[in-house]
Amino acid sequence: MRTHHKIIIATLLMAFACVSAFAQAGQRETYTGTIISFGTGLSTRTTTATFTLDLRGRTTDEQAARFLAVLAEGGQDTLLKELNDEDLGSFSVGGRLGRTINAVRVREVDGKIRVFAVFERWIRFAELRGGYNSVDYPFGIVELFIDPKTGRGEGTYIAAAKIRWKRDSKDGEYHVEIENFATFPARLMGVMKRK
Repeated sequence: MRTHHKIIIATLLMAFACVSAFAQAGQRETYTGTIISFGTGLSTRTTTATFTLDLRGRTTDEQAARFLAVLAEGGQDTLLKELNDEDLGSFSVGGRLGRTINAVRVREVDGKIRVFAVFERWIRFAELRGGYNSVDYPFGIVELFIDPKTGRGEGTYIAAAKIRWKRDSKDGEYHVEIENFATFPARLMGVMKRK
């Protein structure tokens, strides 16, 4: 039985529209580490793989505001089309061909650097041919927390995510909801910023 792990982001500004204290034009950063993925459904084994996140730019505040408006007005499919024009780096797992990073926000959180990257995920031909529910989760999301002194950290990786603009029933405010297709997001361990 497939379950969904939902991650509610308190405000969209935290994900996309925060001012990046560390963004510099033309700055290139590379992060490497290990992905630990937890099994779901029929395959319950835990797997590991290496990853490389190579960043060549940042999403500006103006772009972030535009992406939020697109999500609110047109939903995730329209947002995906809008993001496809952006190329801010790449994310690769093991020996697979990397996917283009479409949005990147960087900010300081509790003394650590938070890197939040969004891209169009790998979708297998069998998913499309079979019309599986997983095709409704077109995004991949990487979130890292890096110690600025050591360049080391950890994070999470959502291999298949759905992004919605949703009104909270408790406070009436609109928020971004990120839903993971699998049971739990993968953990990113031994993350290191390469010089």
